[in-house]
Amino acid sequence: MKKIKFGSTDLEVSAVILGCMRMNKAKDPVRVIETAVEHGINFFDHADIYSNGECEEVFRDALKKTNIKREDLIIQSKCGIVPGVMFDFSKEHIIKAVEGSLQRLGTDYLDALLLHRPDALVEPEEVAEAFSKLEKEGKVRHFGVSNQNPSQIDLLKTAVKQPLVANQLQFGIMHTGMIDQGIHVNMTDERSLDHDGGLIDYSRINDMTIQAWSPYQYGFFEGVFIDNPKFPELNEKLKELATRYGTTSTGLASAWILRHPAKMQVIAGTMNEQRIKEIAEAADVVLTREDWYSIYLAAGNDLP
Repeated sequence: MKKIKFGSTDLEVSAVILGCMRMNKAKDPVRVIETAVEHGINFFDHADIYSNGECEEVFRDALKKTNIKREDLIIQSKCGIVPGVMFDFSKEHIIKAVEGSLQRLGTDYLDALLLHRPDALVEPEEVAEAFSKLEKEGKVRHFGVSNQNPSQIDLLKTAVKQPLVANQLQFGIMHTGMIDQGIHVNMTDERSLDHDGGLIDYSRINDMTIQAWSPYQYGFFEGVFIDNPKFPELNEKLKELATRYGTTSTGLASAWILRHPAKMQVIAGTMNEQRIKEIAEAADVVLTREDWYSIYLAAGNDLP
């Protein structure tokens, strides 16, 4: 499994993350965790809102039934969403959310905590107080954000003392806005629109690891593009190159993300053991520049 440096830390983490949003739906969560670890995945992503915390509890119970040591894993969770009500980055909420996740996960600490979706009422000083308290008490070792743009991150940095080492963002072959605007600079077409403030370049400059969520989806949870008849040209290209590289279309879609020099991580949310194996093994596939662009174009993108 390809390893990358996690943000500005000294941690070496797997390029593939197992996303645990569906952990409570897994037929055999024990084998899911074991399969991931057997194939080099040491990073597990959670959030306090995933099935109202049930996914964290299922993970805890399953991990206890394995021979895997907690200290050999990187366990990350996210907080800040009150489903259907509001986003909450208050000091009280962050601390309470972390303590809840720790209890449900059955661990004394999180390797990383991300703030989940921007809070319009954020007070950087409150976030800073929460982070410092959690770090001092040994409950969280590293911090980051999710779905935030450069100015929102810089606002947090006016008070937060800890490095923000990761940003979880939707990205994949059929969600390429962060790539499009960089290619179409100084143009007036739709793809030239900058929706995120140059997040990829910002992340590279500031040593933030981009974690690509929903990498196999198109739109916003509209469906999976792989083997979808809506995208015949793309799937034909994926199958052609998958055969050449000795992987699957899903594996190739993962390798496409990991080929980017920003050194991203791919979040695989599958609970299918064979699919986990395919994605993990594809992390070592390195696409040529020509093949990377051919996939980008087959997805319906263009070059100026």
